[in-house]
Amino acid sequence: MAIKRLFDIPHYVLEKLPQTTMFATKYNGEWRKTSTQEFVNQGNKISRGLLKLGIKPGDKIALITTNSRTEWAIMDLGISQIGVVSVPVYPSISSEDYEFIFNDAEIKYCFLSDKDLLEKVVKIKGNVPSLQGVFTFDDITGAANWKEIIDLGEDDSTQIEVEDLSKAINTEDLATLIYTSGTTGRPKGVMLTHENIVSNVLGSIPRIPRKKSLDYKDTRVLSFLPICHIFERMLFYLFQYNGFSIYFAESIEKMGENVKEVKPHYMSVVPRLVEKVYDKIYTTGSTAGGLKTKIFFWALQLISKKKEVSKPSGLQEIIADKLVFKKWREGLGGEIITLVSGSAALSTRLNLMFQNAGIPILEGYGLTETSPVISVNSVEKMKVGTVGHPLDNLTVKIQEDGEITVKGPSVFKSYFKNEEQTREAFTDDGFFKTGDIGHLDNEGFLQITDRKKEMFKTSGGKYIAPQTIENLAKSSKFIEQIMVVGDGEKMPCAFVQPDFEYAKIWASKNNLNFGTTPKEIAQSQELKDKIEADIKKINEHLGHWEQIKRIELTPEIWSIESGLLTPTLKLKRKAIKEKFSDLYQKMYPQNQS
Repeated sequence: MAIKRLFDIPHYVLEKLPQTTMFATKYNGEWRKTSTQEFVNQGNKISRGLLKLGIKPGDKIALITTNSRTEWAIMDLGISQIGVVSVPVYPSISSEDYEFIFNDAEIKYCFLSDKDLLEKVVKIKGNVPSLQGVFTFDDITGAANWKEIIDLGEDDSTQIEVEDLSKAINTEDLATLIYTSGTTGRPKGVMLTHENIVSNVLGSIPRIPRKKSLDYKDTRVLSFLPICHIFERMLFYLFQYNGFSIYFAESIEKMGENVKEVKPHYMSVVPRLVEKVYDKIYTTGSTAGGLKTKIFFWALQLISKKKEVSKPSGLQEIIADKLVFKKWREGLGGEIITLVSGSAALSTRLNLMFQNAGIPILEGYGLTETSPVISVNSVEKMKVGTVGHPLDNLTVKIQEDGEITVKGPSVFKSYFKNEEQTREAFTDDGFFKTGDIGHLDNEGFLQITDRKKEMFKTSGGKYIAPQTIENLAKSSKFIEQIMVVGDGEKMPCAFVQPDFEYAKIWASKNNLNFGTTPKEIAQSQELKDKIEADIKKINEHLGHWEQIKRIELTPEIWSIESGLLTPTLKLKRKAIKEKFSDLYQKMYPQNQS
C-alpha cells in the first residue's frame, strides 16, 4: 500500500512488518509492551470514542506528556485517521503559554499524562472557552481518564464511519499544528500537512543505515526526546515505518539505566546530551586513579589526533579501542548502529571523537517549518563538521547574504492565523527562509555557520556569530554553558555557567575550598581564573574582533525549569541576558550612568 498520510504508516506496518513489540513504556518498574495489532485496535477505539464525543474533522486536540509514552502514539493514530488535528504541547512551558496556545488553536479536548500537568491545565481551563474536557493517562482521583474514550469506542459498529473519514483525508490536509517554543516572544503555530511529514519520513529513510544481519523484529529504538518536538516525532514515524520496536525512556535522568536495559540500536540525541555523556565519561576516566586514568588519557590523546573518521588501525589504536572505547560503547548499551543528532550544532571535536570511538553520529539539520529535516549525513556520505547533503526531494538555495533557503514537499504552507509572518517567511520565488547562515561546499555538503537572528554587530561594525564561538568554548571542561554577548558594545563578553560538578572535583584535587552550592562556586576567583585561562586559549583560534574579552560566572544552573533553556536545550538569549543583567553591567561598566 502507498504511504500518503501519517495514519497509513501503522496500517502498512500491520500488513507488512507486524511486531509483537511495537512500543514499550515502563510503568511501576516494568516494561509494558504493545504489539502492532494492539496499537491499531486501540487507535480505532480512540477514533470511535472521539466521534461519539462529537468530535469532527478539523477540530483540535492537545496532547501533553511529561515523558513520551505509548498512550501518545495511540492518541496520535486515533486522532489523525478521522481528520482531527493534533496539537502537541511541551510540558515545560508556562501557564500563560498554555492559555495562549489553547485559545489560539481553539482546543476542544486535552489529553495529558500526569497530576502536575493536570493542575497546570485546570488553572487556565476557565479562560479557554473552547475547551470541553481534559483526560489523563495516569489514574488520578477525580480526573477523567483516557480509558473512558477507549470504553466509548469498544462498540465497533461505527468502524465504517472511521474508515469513510480516513478515505476522505487528502495528503494536503492539516495533520498537526505545532507551536514553536522559540527563544523569544509568543509561540507561532506551524501548520504541517500529512504530505509535509510523510515526504520528510520517506526522504530521510535512505540516510538511516540498516544492518543486513539484523531482522526488523529484533531492532530496538530508545526514544527519550519530547515526542512533541518534530525532530523526535518524524523519527518516531520513520522507525515505525521500518517495523522497529520503539522503547520510550522514563526520563533523561533514567536514560543511563534504560540504555542498559533496552540495548538500543538507534537513538536520537541533541548536542547537549552528547556533551553530557562525554562529560560523564571524562569524569569517570579522570577520577579512576592510577593506571586506569593513565590509560584513559593516553587513549584520549590518541583519538584526539585523528582528523578524519576511520576504524582502529595499528596496534596502539586497537589496544585503545579494546581497553577504553569498547567501554564507551557498552555504556550506550553495546548495540548502537547510529545516533541521530539534530536541533542544534554538534561540536566537530566531539563528533569526531565519538565516531572514532566506534559510535556513529549522523548529524542533521532542519526546522519545525520543514517537517523537520533539510539535510542529514549518511554513513556512506559523511563529512564531520557539516549537516550532510540536502534530502533528494528538497532544493536548497543560499541567498546573497548567506541565508539558507529551501523549497520542497516538506516545507510548511503557513503559520496559523498569521498571514503577515507567513509572507515574511518566504522569498519572492517561494523559498522558505530558515534564518540560518551557511554554505554548500564543492561536494554538496551543507555547513551551518550561525543563526542569522543571533548574529550581532559590535559598536565597531564587526559582525559576531555567537554559536561558533560558544561551541569552541565548550571544549573547556569547566564550561557547561556559555552565551556570548556584545550587540552594539565595544567588544564581545560572555556569561558562563560553570560545570559545577567538575569544578568540585577539580577543587578537591587542588585542595581548594570554595563551597559546594552553585552560588558559592560561581564566586570563586580561582575558578574564574582557570576558565579565563581556557578562554584565552580559545581566543587564539578567533579573529581579534571575535575574542571574548571578559566573562562572568552565573550563580545557578541554566535549565528548562528556570526558563533559561528551550525544551530542546537551546539558549533563551533574551531571558539569560535579563536574568543576569547585573553581571552584564559588570562586563560593560561603561554603560552605567
